Amino acid sequence: MNKQSPSSSFTPKRPGRGAGDGKRKARGFPKGRQIEPGALEEVRALLGDAPRRRDLLIEHLHLIQDQYGQLSARHLATLAHEMKMAMAEVYEVATFYDHFDIVKEGEEGPADVTIRVCESISCALAGSEDLIEDLKKKAGKDVRVVHAPCMGRCHCAPAAAVGKNYLDNVTAETLLTAAQAKEVLPTIPDYQSYDDYVEEGGYKTLKSLRDGAKTPEDVIEELLEAGLRGLGGAGFPSGQKWKFVRAGSAPRYMCINGDEGEPGTFKDRHYLERRPHQFLEGMLIGAWGVDAAKVYIYMRDEYPAVLKILAREIAAIEAAGIIEVGYVELRRGAGAYICGEESAMIESIEGKRGLPRHRPPYVAQVGLFDQPTLVHNVETVYWMPPILANGAEWFASQGKEGHKGLRSYSVSGRVKQPGVKLTPAGVTIRELIEDYCGGMADGHAFKGYLPGGPSGGILPASLDNLPLDFGQLEKHGSFVGSHAVVVLSDQDDMRDVAHNLLRFFAHESCGQCTPCRVGCEKAVKIMEGGDWDQDLLKDLSQAMADASICGLGQAAPNPMLSVMKFFPEELA
Repeated sequence: MNKQSPSSSFTPKRPGRGAGDGKRKARGFPKGRQIEPGALEEVRALLGDAPRRRDLLIEHLHLIQDQYGQLSARHLATLAHEMKMAMAEVYEVATFYDHFDIVKEGEEGPADVTIRVCESISCALAGSEDLIEDLKKKAGKDVRVVHAPCMGRCHCAPAAAVGKNYLDNVTAETLLTAAQAKEVLPTIPDYQSYDDYVEEGGYKTLKSLRDGAKTPEDVIEELLEAGLRGLGGAGFPSGQKWKFVRAGSAPRYMCINGDEGEPGTFKDRHYLERRPHQFLEGMLIGAWGVDAAKVYIYMRDEYPAVLKILAREIAAIEAAGIIEVGYVELRRGAGAYICGEESAMIESIEGKRGLPRHRPPYVAQVGLFDQPTLVHNVETVYWMPPILANGAEWFASQGKEGHKGLRSYSVSGRVKQPGVKLTPAGVTIRELIEDYCGGMADGHAFKGYLPGGPSGGILPASLDNLPLDFGQLEKHGSFVGSHAVVVLSDQDDMRDVAHNLLRFFAHESCGQCTPCRVGCEKAVKIMEGGDWDQDLLKDLSQAMADASICGLGQAAPNPMLSVMKFFPEELA
């Protein structure tokens, strides 16, 4: 038999082809997941005229989650179709964030009402673990009880959420009553309105800058002289950030990091729920300083009242002609502590998983949409209007013993009067407890404290004379970070405290790098075994500090290292 040459027109018969016609017949069924007409109508109704841009993916996922209480396979497939994205891309983003409830085909959705109970350190000290167990016994099938990380209400521990209604000093009874009454919407606190802020002179500083009263270079020098630093954790000089961003090419952007997820931190929420326009004016001063083409506010989803306040007041300043419509975009986080890291936040704003970027380049050079980006914390810009109105010396002179400015501490734990405490920079923990918090809670003796949330480690009461400021605690292996102070007493087991903090880090690790992902989980398991293998934990800590991509993995070992260093008697 002669072999056919490559040019032969002979076409063998195969299933699905005609007899020698060489034409492929239509498939018996369409390829891939099919879009249900009903789901398409539902998603299109929710999205309306909103753009289907990639960076809006998380916002669109929120719309579906808010409407249906879940993200079903049919809705995810439809959203991918609408946004012209691969289903895998949509699914990987949706599954990354804790506040999205993914329901697979054939599975039942979550209960009618979800109660999230905070189990982070301040709430744990107030008995949240027992509360969760009590709730699980008493809740019916229509109520879901979920362990949750810090909600930014540490001074009112234990805290919990029924839907989007966040409640303070809760009991099982109050939570179940709210669940049965379907009280799931946030309560909006009283706050200073646009008119009241303008009446006291608000937005005059911004207007004067826009009118040419000072140049951006003038303001940079004033901020540096005042000693204003980034108050979200790193403490980088604010004016210096402006210089770096201004050196980049246009368009430039500005991002506000409102994702204060560090357990024990709630100062940003405190200010936003009281004086939102002082924050907004400071933000717009920063945007003016770097000639930002647009501003993005990234706010944690655990702050639904703040989100509503900001949406309302951004509309107010648009109506007043202070900004053009759409110049400021408000973006919701979705329950990911890692997005407090600035590059992870930028990834999230772009509609992606919140994975920290490798540096360099830094976000001031290559940030949002690969453009130079100014990133500031909420409280940092909050102080800009009064500094520029009153002068750098006014702010700098507020500090004590060589420290510049004012500091806002989120204080929780074993004190009589927890809350946000505004003090001179340079205050000590002893002064903070006795002069601002009414002393230790009854029946408790001061034993130790977290000076800067879990990342800052645990210091003993014997180090009660250290200024709680940048550059002062590092010699003891600690730092002030976001100024989240949790006070501990003689009734607290430091091993349990450290274990709680490491569980938080293990839960919140983004999983991108092995040292953090595996290191946090391994540390938790070692700490659960009764006696700690201290040599192994120290080796593990060194590997995490040396090789983790971002500050989460680098700082996660600090609580257990602190216990080994300052509280060795508890490990004996």
